[in-house]
Amino acid sequence: MRETTPSAAVREPIGPRTFLLALLVSVLWGGNLVSIRVGVDSVPPLWSAFWRMAVGVVVVTGWALSRGVSIRPARGEWKPLFYLGVLFTAQIGLLNSASAMTSPSYGVVILNSYAVFANIVGHFWRGPSLEERLTRTRVFGLAVAIAGLAVLTMGQAPKALAPRPLLGNLLMVLSAFLLGYRQVYTRWLVQSVDPARTVVWQMAWSVPLFLVIAVASEPMVYGHVTWQAVAAISYQGFVVAGICFIVWAELLKKHSAGTLSMFSFLVPVAGIALSGWIFSEPLTAGLLVGGLLALAGVFIVTRGGGS
Repeated sequence: MRETTPSAAVREPIGPRTFLLALLVSVLWGGNLVSIRVGVDSVPPLWSAFWRMAVGVVVVTGWALSRGVSIRPARGEWKPLFYLGVLFTAQIGLLNSASAMTSPSYGVVILNSYAVFANIVGHFWRGPSLEERLTRTRVFGLAVAIAGLAVLTMGQAPKALAPRPLLGNLLMVLSAFLLGYRQVYTRWLVQSVDPARTVVWQMAWSVPLFLVIAVASEPMVYGHVTWQAVAAISYQGFVVAGICFIVWAELLKKHSAGTLSMFSFLVPVAGIALSGWIFSEPLTAGLLVGGLLALAGVFIVTRGGGS
């Protein structure tokens, strides 16, 4: 099977088609934590993650093969790809576990503050410098975002949606940290490994890992499995882990990551709106203040330049 050869980078302005696709993907990503919360009511968190990745890996593997990318790791790639799979499994496991304890609105804002941790990890990353160094502007942005995360972590959502809010929010912060770390690690890894292979194998390794951990720690179901849970897990696997990534990867071929990153600010907005619509979750003062601080800090970090 042939390997794809990188071509010269293409940078096109954002047109109506790209705008609509990026907007759609952001809304779909915003619904991820809402769907997880629906699913974990009848399928435990780690089993939910297992089924999600079992579906997702089939979708992304088919996409990679359709692009002519060999999914078999080359010599020297097995170990770093396995480490990526372990990171991915830990981050998603924490995400799902936290989603069973806290509300989707708090969870989606905390998780999408991962850029804070990516910037910190990137600054201290050993090896080739692929990330921008921290400047005084970015340090200020980090401080604002961390203050927002502190407010969010102590926030209280309705008991029905957040049975253990403090622990859930803390676990979500840990998941956000691992997501930020994984972004930096992946950026380093794709300098020598085809990006499609990194996506396929982080999911492929997570499937047996989730299976072993779930069998050892959770019942397979909580009584009757509802159609809503099946639909939610299917959504996470086919739409979020599959289609959203594929569409985003295709957009990155023609548009800069920095330009497209602005759409990521729509993800928590969509998540809060969807949680309010589906669960009637109120917009509390803690969520509003903490969310605005966190998003403002992330904006400063990702856009701040100079010294």
